[in-house]
Amino acid sequence: MPRCSTRLVVVLIIGVTAGLLIATFSGIRDLLPELFRGVRVTIQVTGAGIVVAVIAALSAAIMKMYGPFPLRWLAIAYIEVFRGTSALVQLFWLFFVLPQFGLVLSPFAAAVLALGLNSGAYGAEVVRGAINAVDQGQWEAGRALNLSRMQTLRRVILPQAFINMIPPWGNLLIELLKATALVSMISLSDLAFKAQQLNQNTLRTVEIFSVVLLFYLAISLLITAAMRSFETYAAKGLSRGRMG
Repeated sequence: MPRCSTRLVVVLIIGVTAGLLIATFSGIRDLLPELFRGVRVTIQVTGAGIVVAVIAALSAAIMKMYGPFPLRWLAIAYIEVFRGTSALVQLFWLFFVLPQFGLVLSPFAAAVLALGLNSGAYGAEVVRGAINAVDQGQWEAGRALNLSRMQTLRRVILPQAFINMIPPWGNLLIELLKATALVSMISLSDLAFKAQQLNQNTLRTVEIFSVVLLFYLAISLLITAAMRSFETYAAKGLSRGRMG
């Protein structure tokens, strides 16, 4: 495991341990099961949102750069609308407005779509920038190998662009995690929702939100460690490909 990832895992373990100790010694141990249920929902929303965000970002970026006219403008409209409006408004629109048109989404589905599409709009610009950063000579190399434009993009350009995408994508995924606190507004029982409920019932504000803060920190550190490990693995794979 890379040294930086090892450090992050150590910090993660220390953080979780500290959170559990705070919970134990401050007398809120009985509240932990409810908080862990909220953690599970938060992780589920984050994981599903990441999948939606990655698919939306790659699709929108490629359509914007290389798609035919209608798809290009559709991609541009998606990116500008979701970057130019509030994630909370998007969440409310999907959950409260779509039923007016006969499409009813569950709180979980609305949360995943809103957060995933919002992050995907920002991610599309990351993808576009990473593709543009690849040396133009790589396109010429693809043509020299008699590859089509899309084959060159898929086999030559994207593997190199992925290396440049990973660091900013790590930031986007952490922002997506933090944005999951919004889903409590549509009664989805995530970590923030559970914390608010328990705080109203027990008034243990300092203890509850200290533990919640540590839970969010632990999940964000896991995302950071995963992205750095993926970056190292992708760089080694690209290096082997070049040497081969």
